[in-house]
Amino acid sequence: MLLPLLRTRIRPYRRLLALVVVLQLVQSLAGLLLPTLNADLVNGGVLRGDTGHVLGTGGAMLAVTLLQVTAAGAAVFAAARVAMGVGRDLRSEVFRRVQGFSVREVGRFGPASLITRTTNDVQQVQTLTVLALTTLVAAPLMCFGGTALALAQDVPLALLLLLFVPVLAGTVLLVVRRMPPLFRTTQERVDRVNQVLREQIGGARVVRAFVRDHHEQRRFGAANDALTAVSLRVGRLTALMYPLVIVVWELATVAVLWAGGHRLEDGTLQAGALIAFLGYLLQIFMAVMMTMFLLMQLPRAEVSAGRIREVLDTEPSVAPPAAPVRRLRDPGHLEVRDVHFSYPGAQEPVLRGVSLTARPGRTTAVIGSTGSGKSTLLSLVPRLFDPTAGEVLIGGVDVRALDPDLRARTVGLVPQKPYLFSGTVASNLRYGRPDATDEELWHALAVAQAREFVEALPDGLDAPVDQGGTNLSGGQRQRLAIARTLVARPAVYLFDDSFSALDNRTDALLRAALAKETADATVVIVAQRVATVRGADRIVVLDEGRVVGTGTHEELLRDDPTYREIVLSQLTEEDAA
Repeated sequence: MLLPLLRTRIRPYRRLLALVVVLQLVQSLAGLLLPTLNADLVNGGVLRGDTGHVLGTGGAMLAVTLLQVTAAGAAVFAAARVAMGVGRDLRSEVFRRVQGFSVREVGRFGPASLITRTTNDVQQVQTLTVLALTTLVAAPLMCFGGTALALAQDVPLALLLLLFVPVLAGTVLLVVRRMPPLFRTTQERVDRVNQVLREQIGGARVVRAFVRDHHEQRRFGAANDALTAVSLRVGRLTALMYPLVIVVWELATVAVLWAGGHRLEDGTLQAGALIAFLGYLLQIFMAVMMTMFLLMQLPRAEVSAGRIREVLDTEPSVAPPAAPVRRLRDPGHLEVRDVHFSYPGAQEPVLRGVSLTARPGRTTAVIGSTGSGKSTLLSLVPRLFDPTAGEVLIGGVDVRALDPDLRARTVGLVPQKPYLFSGTVASNLRYGRPDATDEELWHALAVAQAREFVEALPDGLDAPVDQGGTNLSGGQRQRLAIARTLVARPAVYLFDDSFSALDNRTDALLRAALAKETADATVVIVAQRVATVRGADRIVVLDEGRVVGTGTHEELLRDDPTYREIVLSQLTEEDAA
């Protein structure tokens, strides 16, 4: 999973990659040359008292060391550039894929998991890329080159390597093979911590209102303890690896010194050769340590790559059209034809054969009890979902065939729970039309009955808005969301219970101003309050996902028992009439 993910993403950095390989070769060869030069310095200079040889060989060693350090630094820099580029590209790719997801795919993964996959999981792959680029060339060359040069120094001593190197490699592999399931569990528990934390931050008011602080502390504590437990298991394995590797290396060093000492005593081994052999033994140990770091990161990166691949391989259920329609003759004509819709795994469909028509200059209202499918019906128009069966047409064209940009310009949705982005009032209002002037913003605010409270803010249009609009009341957020849609000037306005947080007076003033502002547009209002829909040109009554009545307020009050029941649950007989 990891290799296919990286293979295509690392291809644009082929030149930097080639540079890394060359620099790693230079660094490794320079490092392998140093013990041999050191042996020559000892044997030919120190033991013979030849100062000139010592200075000459020492100067050569200094030059080789400078070359090694320069190549190593440049290699790490180039490798980091490649890894950072791969990480940036992966994050961008995951982000773009998530942006194309419908509510269905987002619900399948969960926002917390998608955030973890875009940040933490990509970070794991990025870290492995750095380690791999600085290890895959240097470690094998140092290991096999060091072994070959150690053989060149003394064959009997080199035979000890045939014993200790396999033991060293086996020790590392024994520990590393137990890590993949632990890392998989770690990432899942990071998801869980993120999920609990997001819920507690987003639902802070509910938590305090019901005095559930201790309960939420226990929930977070349980998720945190679960993550801590698996992290400790990983930490114990990692901590176990270091002493095991060091013990094997120390035993190898003792064995070499013991055998080499006897060889020095009987004159069959030179002191410089023993020193060089110890240098190569250290290089082999360092190569194993580098490989160990890589192998420790590999299981976690493999798990992370699989989680990233899951996102990238998920095809959005709302796919863009292959040959999109980019122009509409009658963008204000909205028609829903025999639409059915079922959520994945649901036993019963939410919508069953719903049909309605909305035209420019007219207001169509949809009313029904909770769970009757009103919001779902409205979500089909901007294509937040695709219907299970049937068609949603704008200007006579199925919304599934429309160019996404055209659909966004044509349809303006004010959702049931309006969301404001961190920034300013002006930046939120310009979200749908960045080139809108200040005069247009103030006009939209006036229509939405929001101008008064925005003018009262210290900075007016430049007043700060927190993420989600948490520094504003529910009614203020709804009015700003309505103004944002008015600024975009779509041909079709969809109001999904967008007046629920307003008092009756503000509701009436806003609807009166809206009627003038949207006189030439198509308006569809979903609401539960009869006062909001009674003035509509046409009211559609939904009950359990079916259309059970269509007409004006007076017609439905007279002929439709479902509508009459809804009306009388809110108004007296006299007020209803």
